[in-house]
Amino acid sequence: MRKPHQPTQETSIDHVGDQMVLAQPGETAVVVRTRIRSLHRPNWDLLCVVDNQGRLLGTLTATELLSLPDEAQVGAAALRRVGPRIPTGTDQEVMASTALRHGAAAVPVVDPAGRPVGVVGSTELMAILRREHVEDLHRLAGISRETDHARQAIEEPPLRRMRHRLPWLIVGLGGSMVATFIVARFESALAAKPALAFFVPGLVYLADAIGTQSEAIAVRGLSLSHVGMAKLIGRELRTGLLIGLVLALLAFPMVWLAFGELRLAAAVTIALAGASTLASLLGILLPWLLARLGSDPAYGSGPLATIVQDVLSLLIYFAAVSMIVL
Repeated sequence: MRKPHQPTQETSIDHVGDQMVLAQPGETAVVVRTRIRSLHRPNWDLLCVVDNQGRLLGTLTATELLSLPDEAQVGAAALRRVGPRIPTGTDQEVMASTALRHGAAAVPVVDPAGRPVGVVGSTELMAILRREHVEDLHRLAGISRETDHARQAIEEPPLRRMRHRLPWLIVGLGGSMVATFIVARFESALAAKPALAFFVPGLVYLADAIGTQSEAIAVRGLSLSHVGMAKLIGRELRTGLLIGLVLALLAFPMVWLAFGELRLAAAVTIALAGASTLASLLGILLPWLLARLGSDPAYGSGPLATIVQDVLSLLIYFAAVSMIVL
């Protein structure tokens, strides 16, 4: 599990943490600017305007504060800009996503009573995004089940690396046996028409590539998106279908011209459209299912998803060949 943000709280109304300055709504811009200069902290991120109970009313960036006339009250300016605020204990990745969605370079962290207890600045937001990205990349490869292990994977002893990676590859080995069995069932058809085998690598590759695109989107977005799962699945299904149709339309004339067989071209293009659609759907559905089972969505990618897509692509291809060509 990712650790929630835990800011520190200080008692001074002038200064909570190194990145936040507090002010009362009735204070003028010149008074606040003078006080900030006296604090000797040039790297602050947000001015938080609070009421008499210390509850956050609004925020101003350094640029916004500097642009105010000397006699302008900071409260009026802050109330015109009510930006996002993050409750304490919020997941770090959700925090960074909220800031990006609102176009904020810094966000205040508030306690249950609405009092600011810290600020997550641009430097920390960038560090969170980079850290989460690296963790997801490790998990996409099926390297490790633990976040700390994922960060240390490049430095671990070979035996420990093997223990983290091998389970997913054993699953892939089992799936490859299933794929081999499917191909073996059509041995006589492949011997009679060798051209059928020519399209297996390309079909499997394209399905894997489409599925990987969907998996990358799902891994990064499932925990952050506010769109319902049914709508996400519907969109991805339509996207996969459109991609499959475009690829099929491009492949049909090439196969027909190269081999001179209309039925073979039709079987290949139908299989390509079906495999593309299914791979796109699996790419978003499998991480979601794993998340519902309590596993990190990132584990829906890598060897497990790849072998599932390979087996289903082969089934679709040979089903189309059986109905149209054989």
